[in-house]
Order: sequence, then C-alpha cells, then structure tokens
Amino acid sequence: MALLIEHDCINCDMCEPECPNKAISFGAEIYEIDAEKCTECLGHYDEPTCVKVCPISCIIPDPAHPEDEQSLLKKFERLYG
Repeated sequence: MALLIEHDCINCDMCEPECPNKAISFGAEIYEIDAEKCTECLGHYDEPTCVKVCPISCIIPDPAHPEDEQSLLKKFERLYG
C-alpha cells in the first residue's frame, strides 16, 4: 500500500530527504506522497524510512491505494528496472 501523510503534518522536513524514490514533495500546505512512486521503501530498506523519522507519526497506509508486497515490488522494478 502506498503511504499517505495526514493533515496533522507539521512540515518538519524530516521525511522528504529520507525517501529513496523521491516520492515525497511539499504540496499546497503539507508534504505529500506520490502513490505512483511510493514502494514503502521495498527494495531499499526493511521499513519505510519516512514513517521511521516522522516525529508525530502522521504517515499511514493510504486507503485509496491498496497494494500488496508483490505490487510494490513491481512498482520498484518499473522505477529502477
């Protein structure tokens, strides 16, 4: 499942530089995650680094983009194939 940054984001700038896929960027008000690029760090790390560094735990699985490990792996291969 791609990840989602909730509206209680404090724009601390911790998540964006941690994303190996460059899926995180600053949106209109808060940081946003591009679901087409988010692999939950599969292929890079054991766990999503954005979740790991978020000081307020506002990054959650995106219910609008349900994906299993195999589809995340296919996305990784498409990005880096």
